[in-house]
Amino acid sequence: MTEQLELYDVTIIGGGPAGMYAAFYSGMRDLKTKVIDANEQLGGRMLIYPEKMVWDVGGVTPTLCEKLIVQLEQQAKTFDPTIILGTQVYGMEQQEDGTYILVTSEGEKHWTRTIILAIGRGILRMAKLELEGAERYEVSNLHYTVQELEPFRGKRVLISGGGNSAVDWANELEPIAEQVTVVHRREQFGGHEKNIIKMKESSVDVRTPYEVTQLSSSNGEMIDRVTVAHLESGETEQFTVDAVIVNHGLKADFSGIKDWGLQMDDWNVFVNGKLESNLPGIFAAGDFANFDSKLNLIAGAFTDAALAVNSAKLYMDPEAPKVAYVSSHNERFKEKNKALGVVEE
Repeated sequence: MTEQLELYDVTIIGGGPAGMYAAFYSGMRDLKTKVIDANEQLGGRMLIYPEKMVWDVGGVTPTLCEKLIVQLEQQAKTFDPTIILGTQVYGMEQQEDGTYILVTSEGEKHWTRTIILAIGRGILRMAKLELEGAERYEVSNLHYTVQELEPFRGKRVLISGGGNSAVDWANELEPIAEQVTVVHRREQFGGHEKNIIKMKESSVDVRTPYEVTQLSSSNGEMIDRVTVAHLESGETEQFTVDAVIVNHGLKADFSGIKDWGLQMDDWNVFVNGKLESNLPGIFAAGDFANFDSKLNLIAGAFTDAALAVNSAKLYMDPEAPKVAYVSSHNERFKEKNKALGVVEE
């Protein structure tokens, strides 16, 4: 069977910031690289927040998330890795020679010497509003994410939820919407403290502890009224709305990866300082990796990715250099620098 498959040095599962940087750094280590992602485009969890401003990537001035995704994708493709999108890896079979066959949910097979799991929080699915008939409004004015702010200008917007995204959306929409109302089941919000304070000190109408109990429509196509109920008194109130945004969190689907025999909790795989899992030749990077000095930032995902690639390289070739040469001295960049018109002394 393996004779019919092309063998790769590294297969990276996941195309978020950790996966994309791993693809780039794997090229720096001269490894034959494949990236497989369940989404139809690279970006991972960043795709949920395209209009959020990212401030905390070293050397990068404040940049819209969607622009950062484009830049990371361009960098990931520097050494022409094979990229397969819209494909969910399900099974894994270790061969007698130590290599792995990865099996997708569609039955396709991929052959690799090592694996880097950069799957973040798994395949993320928005938790839906659990009200009968709510799905009919998803094609009109019931939203589970905010791709653009402009469509909400001058609108009456009700947001259900109390996490980071709900708070961020409330703050971003408050200056342009006619009215923003936030409904949350608990008194406490889960967002960053300064953002919560900003929301509460603005014109945003914050209602706690309330929950949405009914969506109403005069034409059967768009929501124009929302009924909310106080969780303690049961008292109800109705709001006239133009749009409803729901942020009730994310549900993670790790597919069959949870059955591989990895040492995991509900959200993460446990790795050591070299990003090695308990299975030989399988490494992790980004949000999926859990270790003592973990840094949950995009910048931390980049470091994870480089460490995981270095460990994969040494797993295959223990005599190899422990790290890649920096780009200013790396032979792989000489021709690319010439193409950019850079004359090296």
